[in-house]
Amino acid sequence: HKDGAVNYVMESNRDGDYVRLEDGEDGDGGVRNVAPPDIATSSGRWCRWGVKVIGLCILAGISVVIIVNWLGPPLMNKVIVPTIDWVTRSFDRPTLAFLIFATTALFPALMLPSTPSIWIAGMSFGYVTGFAIVMAGITIGVTLPYFIGLPFRQKIQRWLARYPKQASVLRLAGQGSWYHQFQAVMLIRISPFPYLLFNYAIVAADVKYVPYLLASLVGVVPEVVLTLYGGKLIRKLADATEDHHRGLSRLHVAVNMVGFSASMIATMMSSRCAKVRLEERRRKEELTLG
Repeated sequence: HKDGAVNYVMESNRDGDYVRLEDGEDGDGGVRNVAPPDIATSSGRWCRWGVKVIGLCILAGISVVIIVNWLGPPLMNKVIVPTIDWVTRSFDRPTLAFLIFATTALFPALMLPSTPSIWIAGMSFGYVTGFAIVMAGITIGVTLPYFIGLPFRQKIQRWLARYPKQASVLRLAGQGSWYHQFQAVMLIRISPFPYLLFNYAIVAADVKYVPYLLASLVGVVPEVVLTLYGGKLIRKLADATEDHHRGLSRLHVAVNMVGFSASMIATMMSSRCAKVRLEERRRKEELTLG
């Protein structure tokens, strides 16, 4: 059909996607392949994201050098090592495990961060035992706000009405089948949506408890593993500072720091991908309703 003075048709390419072919304005009958604007926009967005990732890698490398050579030793000697010594002297392992479980279970309901508790779990119990303790606490931590918020559902809905974009993302989670709710909640957990706020706001979307719980536990795994990794790394740095002979060399410390930085960047990339998926779902919902 006509688009001003330019004729165009839609043809399928070899990949099965439709592309627009335009006639030349001079009427010579030649055609030009014109990429759909949404593809160009998407490519530009991912290019910008790639530049950001490269910048983060460079920044992480510089940070590793600064921490290993200058900031690390004073911080370890004056803050971290005394704190670890105090925790070790004050609590035995069963008591410490209970405290980690209790804080990760209760702090989300009180809108308090439980990251320090997960660090301590990584320092004291390692990956496997620390992960089990933390996930047991998080199971309670995401359950309490859900049931506490149920009686206040209408008030939360009125409050969310002031933030239409965030509300539209939450509406996605409450639509469709059990599996659809599971997928949507998991994507929201992985994406940079405020974690503590989401625990209460989700009740406004009429999400069922079982898909909410399972998706929440799956969605927080990357963050929990990364935080446990951070706790293990802090412990290694503290051991290296306390005993230079039995501790880690600077090269070993740098390798661990680079590994932690790479894990953090990978987590950020997965968070970004989840955010893009959520945005695509939100736009599809708007087109369907429109």
